[in-house]
Amino acid sequence: MLNLPKRGMFLLSAVLFLVFSTVKAACAEPVLNDLQSNPVDISENTGRPRILFFWTTWCPYCRSELKVLDGMYPQIKKEGIDVLAVNIGEPGYKVEKFLKGRSLGIRVLLDRYGRASDKYKIRGVPTYICVGSDGQVVSVGHVFPEDYKEILLK
Repeated sequence: MLNLPKRGMFLLSAVLFLVFSTVKAACAEPVLNDLQSNPVDISENTGRPRILFFWTTWCPYCRSELKVLDGMYPQIKKEGIDVLAVNIGEPGYKVEKFLKGRSLGIRVLLDRYGRASDKYKIRGVPTYICVGSDGQVVSVGHVFPEDYKEILLK
């Protein structure tokens, strides 16, 4: 044990409290980078509905769902719904290699350390999280929801 006077122990405790509470707060709201290293706060309430698509490059179901989602993206975008494809646990170079030669219109984010997937309690991929314009999760599923308009544009 450190042999500090009471005042020193108090200051040390205060500093440790501030450090750990700051680290916890920083991890609470995941800010992810896109492939160009631009930060995106996926928890930010933009006032627009959004679809978060959690995926990996090695998952065959993710690949087919990514193709479906990308094909529907122009229509979804016209309807005022944001779409973000969140890759879980893979380095950027691997995701870029996978996407090379594919003309993907959807913005891809990197959840390298699983902070966003932990926040949204992702238990398997692919997973769609539909977030209403109020910022609340309104639907979770493993296939693209055909009734996405009803879910998101209430």
